[in-house]
Amino acid sequence: MATIKYREVGIRAMSACVPRPVAYNRNLTTLMSEEEVVKMVESVGIEERRVCPAEVCASDLCFKAARQLMAENGIDPESIDMLLFMSQCPDYRIPATSCILQHRLGLPKSTACMDLSLGCSGYVYALSAAFAYASMPDIDRILLCDGETLTKCVNPRDKVNVPLYGDAGTATLIEKGDFGESVFDLNTDGSGEDAVKIPVGGCRRPFTPESYEERECEDGNRRSPLQIYMDGMDVFNFAIGVAPKGVKNIVREAGIELGDIDHLIFHQSNRFMTDFFVKRLKIDPSKVHYSIGKYGNTSSASIPLTVVSELGGRSYDGDRTVMCGFGAGLSWGTAYMRFSGCRISTVTEY
Repeated sequence: MATIKYREVGIRAMSACVPRPVAYNRNLTTLMSEEEVVKMVESVGIEERRVCPAEVCASDLCFKAARQLMAENGIDPESIDMLLFMSQCPDYRIPATSCILQHRLGLPKSTACMDLSLGCSGYVYALSAAFAYASMPDIDRILLCDGETLTKCVNPRDKVNVPLYGDAGTATLIEKGDFGESVFDLNTDGSGEDAVKIPVGGCRRPFTPESYEERECEDGNRRSPLQIYMDGMDVFNFAIGVAPKGVKNIVREAGIELGDIDHLIFHQSNRFMTDFFVKRLKIDPSKVHYSIGKYGNTSSASIPLTVVSELGGRSYDGDRTVMCGFGAGLSWGTAYMRFSGCRISTVTEY
């Protein structure tokens, strides 16, 4: 268990952007029977998802979220010391998307930029990296952009993955201030690399003409090796073993009780699974926030999207907040912090 503690750095503002087009899961009767659709919606909890047009990238959604954050909070672009971009859906393999966003947002050339790539635990990891940099003497303000467009990586005839994924972009402003202590618990089990995977397209298995060929897979689904695969049962068993334990560990490290938490935000993967976490933890369900019904699984963007969706439109001063992400890698991370003077926007559309 990698436990990291930070003092006097925290989140000052958050915003989020989703594409305007809506996909309704109850319309998926072309992929499965009506009975299967109803069962899927009721168990997974995803009624609808937002899907990017072909020409819109994760960086576009993050750009609009960042512009909203900066405008609503009076943030001078010159004040940003560093920009981090967390995504598995970059604009290009080269150059880094963070460099492109730096220019688009009008940030100074003195801005340090870095791309990060991780799955559904990515926001917690990226937030820890931002806190670490913000703890350094000459870095005062960091803009973290986290966006995903995994709908572009799903075969339209894959009845397992089509109903799950949605697209979103978010922006989080991290800076020095009177935030008290924050705690992060970061973990990895790379033996589960095959549980969620796009097997072809990297340097290990480069593109070939055959990479684009669709194949019939389990349960009659179809996908190519360039499209996402997920073993749902493996991920479920992994998540129930690590997520509740991660929350218990983080509150112990923070020196508080479960009942002291004001807001608990899990990665939005599966409503049934999250409800199971809540029962195992015996925590007040009103403190656990969901956006999965409206937006689906937006991978690493799901935690900040949920915060903006469910807590947006106001400022917070001292609320004890726990975030827990888990997924591809296999990787999981949990964070505790206080939303002190934190201003959260409402969700905007692209």
